[in-house]
Amino acid sequence: YGKNTIKFLRLHKEGKKHIVKEVEVCTHLRLISAQEYLEGNNSLVIPTDTMKNIVLVLAKKNGIATIEQFAIDICNLFMTTYCQVAYVKTYVQEVPWQRLHENGVHHVHSFICVPDGIRFCEAEQCRNGPLVLFAGIKDLKLMKTTQSGFEGFHKDQYTTLPERHDRILCGELFCKWSYGECRDFDFDCIWYVNKIRECILEAFAGPPDCGEYSASYQKTVNTIQMLVLSRVSQVQIIEAILNNTFYNVVDMKNLGLTNDKEVLVPVEAPYGSCACTLGRKKFLEA
Repeated sequence: YGKNTIKFLRLHKEGKKHIVKEVEVCTHLRLISAQEYLEGNNSLVIPTDTMKNIVLVLAKKNGIATIEQFAIDICNLFMTTYCQVAYVKTYVQEVPWQRLHENGVHHVHSFICVPDGIRFCEAEQCRNGPLVLFAGIKDLKLMKTTQSGFEGFHKDQYTTLPERHDRILCGELFCKWSYGECRDFDFDCIWYVNKIRECILEAFAGPPDCGEYSASYQKTVNTIQMLVLSRVSQVQIIEAILNNTFYNVVDMKNLGLTNDKEVLVPVEAPYGSCACTLGRKKFLEA
């Protein structure tokens, strides 16, 4: 049981400069006994309102250096404070506020919300077990208008889909990776310096002057995972899900026009989805 959708903004001031972190937190616990379920005995139950207050107090006292460290702090507090907690899981996602700037000069207290993917993390721990940390990005909408096709697929009496060697590839990407047992990582360095998000964009798009051909949505997902694993040594396993958006060319013959893939409409439903989990052999065998 637990508390979902704890939303708040943490404002930190350094002189004139303001720093913001707006997050949404979900925290869930499993207790050493199920007596509240079986017997209606609530003596071990930590109220979800208390859980909400703990999250807010931690934000006030510790701040939010990174969402990963904040999730770790929440797990540690529950494990060290409440002996009846057998397992804790915390999810944190960050609202993508970016500081406004003009001619390279950053504004001291004004921000813009840029919907270019939502950074999130999960921390979970069993009592007497290691704390395991995951991080990821979701709601990342990507499109390339060529260098994508789908050919040579299985065909039978049910097949109506034509082969395509030049199509729009568009979808919403979810990526989640594991760091394994939590160690003293610089999570912001991994995010901003190692640039996991930029790895994803590079693998999806290819070189800026010519792109890279994608033989399928599945191949694109694998290319993203392989590039992240090759460049970011801290990542042990990466899961990727690409929910596809398809576009159909509008037939304009009755309007006396030739439409050479210039006007297309999205296919709202049903839509496709590709998912894959890829990891380092040593970690998977462990």
